[in-house]
Amino acid sequence: MNQPQETPSADSSNQIPPTPLRCITGAIMSGGFAFAAYSLMIAIATTFANKPLHSDNQMVVNIGSAVRTLVVGVVALGMGIFGLVALGLLALALQLIIQQLSNPKSS
Repeated sequence: MNQPQETPSADSSNQIPPTPLRCITGAIMSGGFAFAAYSLMIAIATTFANKPLHSDNQMVVNIGSAVRTLVVGVVALGMGIFGLVALGLLALALQLIIQQLSNPKSS
């Protein structure tokens, strides 16, 4: 009844090793997502700047400013994460290429 469930261990035979082509493909995709998020962030910030809040209630203005800042910040965070992933994948591809050139396999 209370038997521990066995989790499958990560066998190295089942994992596909990274290749420079896969890293570069992933970096291009992640960079595309980062650019899309950047474009979205600029569009959102421009829309918010062109439509200021009109209210006499200071609480409404404060909450509106906080929500606008939060929306732009979340999109900027996503853009930053995708951008860093793209840079990391490019660095991994470069490292793999250097390792392949310095350690040629003998046949």
